Amino acid sequence: MRWDDHGKFYTREIEERRTTAAPPRLAESLIELVKARLNALVLVTAAAGFVVASPDSMNWPAFGWMLLGTGLCAASAAMLNQLIEARRDALMERTQDRPMPQRRFSPPLVFVGALVAGYAGGSVLVAFSGWLPAILAVGNVVLYAAVYTPLKPWTTLNTVVGAVCGAIPPMVGWTAVTGSLGAGAWILGGILFVWQLPHFMALAWMYREDYRRGGFAMLSVKDPSGQVTAQTMVLTSLILVPIALAGVLYGLSGWWYAAAAVVLGVWMTVVSLGFLFKRTDASARRVFFVSITYLPVLLIIMVLDRGAVSPETAVRGGRIVSTDSPAKVTP
Repeated sequence: MRWDDHGKFYTREIEERRTTAAPPRLAESLIELVKARLNALVLVTAAAGFVVASPDSMNWPAFGWMLLGTGLCAASAAMLNQLIEARRDALMERTQDRPMPQRRFSPPLVFVGALVAGYAGGSVLVAFSGWLPAILAVGNVVLYAAVYTPLKPWTTLNTVVGAVCGAIPPMVGWTAVTGSLGAGAWILGGILFVWQLPHFMALAWMYREDYRRGGFAMLSVKDPSGQVTAQTMVLTSLILVPIALAGVLYGLSGWWYAAAAVVLGVWMTVVSLGFLFKRTDASARRVFFVSITYLPVLLIIMVLDRGAVSPETAVRGGRIVSTDSPAKVTP
């Protein structure tokens, strides 16, 4: 045993892999290193931004290039994050088996790989999507690795910065179609930003002891009673309703989507209230699972119901053709 920087000791089981476990394959280690499962959500939200911004027809080659560039940038951010947090990840049961704590890759190799992935992703986006999507995606790598990750041991505001990082991918998809940050981009980004707060706070509550061992300044660590955490989860769940409905007012989707936004937002609020009244791991887990249902269902309905019903002419069946600016209404 040895002592960490916080005066706590941890065992060899945290420092070394169990000898009974089979060594992971290279492909499995690479999947973990780039956080492929987590970054699948990045690609889903970027795809949603692209599709919602394309109500009339899809440019499939441009869609594919946008996903490739965004995915490479997301992989770059993940590698830099794990490189910086390797020591703290080794202290946490949830992350101790990641590639960097287990020394499956050398730090210089990971650093170079992250730079190459980020450069390649930005280049693909510049070439096939435009400068604005590239600036957003590469800027997000910098924000994630140089701001969000270093803030995690210092302030609970790291969660807010992390939510900004998660809000950018749908904006990348939107701007790859429109070339501008219109209202739709900000609404999509706003939904992702607000959604992440109750989602991640529920997760952080369930793993609060792990985060404490790792030395991370999460709200669940600084707020042992859970009162502030629960109140924040309820408030942000409530905010999801009006910000999602803004998608109808600004012409992103129609009334089926509006109904789904209300139902899903109320559902999130109800389970968050359950956590407020009974702050247990089980109630936090319910919030977490409802949140991972909320987002894909909302985005799927938004995509299926895209085409922008005009509030003024909905009773007559009119629809707006363009989502970026007022246009002719077709009967």
